Amino acid sequence: MAQPAQTKRKDQDSALDTSNSSFLSLSDADESVNGSGKRGHGDERDEKKASKKKKKRRAKDAGSAEVNGDAASLKRRNSLSKAARDPRDEPSRKKRKKAKKEGVQTRSPSPVIDFDGLSRPSRGTRERLEESPEQAAERLEKMRVAVRTIMECVGEDPDREGVLDTPTRYAEAMLFFTQGYQQNVKDIVNNAIFHEGHNEMVIVKDIEIFSLCEHHLVPFTGKMHIGYIPADNVIGISKLPRIAEMFSRRLQVQERLTKEVANAIMEVLKPQGVAVIMESSHLCMVMRGVQKTTASTITSCVLGCFEKKEKTRNEFLSLIGLSRGQR
Repeated sequence: MAQPAQTKRKDQDSALDTSNSSFLSLSDADESVNGSGKRGHGDERDEKKASKKKKKRRAKDAGSAEVNGDAASLKRRNSLSKAARDPRDEPSRKKRKKAKKEGVQTRSPSPVIDFDGLSRPSRGTRERLEESPEQAAERLEKMRVAVRTIMECVGEDPDREGVLDTPTRYAEAMLFFTQGYQQNVKDIVNNAIFHEGHNEMVIVKDIEIFSLCEHHLVPFTGKMHIGYIPADNVIGISKLPRIAEMFSRRLQVQERLTKEVANAIMEVLKPQGVAVIMESSHLCMVMRGVQKTTASTITSCVLGCFEKKEKTRNEFLSLIGLSRGQR
């Protein structure tokens, strides 16, 4: 009977032990919870400091990568900062100009003047310029025969006394009308450029122009006004009409004639700006076609400061009498 009592007491003691251990474990858990609650603010500060240090370290690494030319890191940052776009929208990069070799002549940047001073040179231009006296005589005879054929085709008798020498006279006249093909811009200017320190507008107006329309081989005539603003250098005044005449002595259209004169002066003199205006009457419109005898055509070409500054352009128009309300 004593044994069951002892076992009962042992069971009670073990129960008390387990309850005490569970109580201790619960109290330990509470303390750990309370302790962690007390240390939470400090840990947050430590984490913030650590994150700040990481950010600083990353920024420092990025800076060093940029200085050292780390292509991979730069590429990664650019891809994040730039918006996605079509590669066709990217501007084309300018190619580096190759250094010119000494002793090698290159073509002039002007679309008008060739590197040797010729204007719009073609195969026929160079043949006519470099021909011998025998070749010149052969050219004239070929033109004379062609004119005689034209006279026959229009119904005229080329052997009639009044027109017997007309084919030769017309061939010679045509060579004179187109002598601009043989002229050289550099020879016309002949180094007549002088340093005067002048920077105000220079105008030569009412230059008479006679040219041949390339569409019908009939004349158009008129007046040309040329103005420029020097960049310290001035050109001999007579050279401006000579340049205009050189370009007019060839088969032309008025629009191109105006532009060629302006571009030639711009290249030869290199001023601040050039303005050229031409007003003419075309016989191809007066004698045939629409037959409007009072119609005139005005064309202009402005370069440099005349193109960029409206005030300068208006001053030029006013001085030549083509401003608003004036003619």
